[in-house]
Amino acid sequence: MYTGLIQNLGVVNEVSREEEGMRLTVGSELAAELNPGDSVTVNGVCQTVVDLESSDQFSMQAMRETLSRSTLGELKPGDQVNLELPLRADERLGGHFVQGHVDGVGSVVEAISDGFALKLTIEANPDLLRYLVEKGSVTVDGVSLTITSVTSNRFKVSLIPETQQRTTLGSLKPGRRVNLEVDVLAKYVEKLIPHDRTNDQKAFRSD
Repeated sequence: MYTGLIQNLGVVNEVSREEEGMRLTVGSELAAELNPGDSVTVNGVCQTVVDLESSDQFSMQAMRETLSRSTLGELKPGDQVNLELPLRADERLGGHFVQGHVDGVGSVVEAISDGFALKLTIEANPDLLRYLVEKGSVTVDGVSLTITSVTSNRFKVSLIPETQQRTTLGSLKPGRRVNLEVDVLAKYVEKLIPHDRTNDQKAFRSD
């Protein structure tokens, strides 16, 4: 479990692509706190550490499922990535409950300044947007953010200067693809509340 509060900006040192998947090596001071088998999120994707190359570098393996649902396969050496270690039981929950299980990929449509804030408009699949609500939470490349508005195919968030400086989101440009994770509570609510599709059909009938 994570909070969406980024602890460190890592740098991709090596990417090894194979038919079976991809091996990713990241340089970060967080490596000193990790052991093989530990979990860490990389741009919002929960990964397992398989090797500690040194006190400031660790490696992971991304399987095909992960590569098909996220942007990890697009990373290249020199790219910065958002990193977060799992939440400890005695720590404050400053963001929201984040699993590190990416639900889909969105695309940045607009990035404009609004005073000291940076406003991002992100296009996403309607199947994901149905879980988003104004003033609710969403995770973008591992960063917990508050939604400012939602339409049928887009949503908006605003970044304070601290978020712009401490994460990769401050450098996002139109066309950039980002990992999205919706609030898991919304999915559980949908699953638990009985849904009568017959009534839905009646509501849309014109007679």
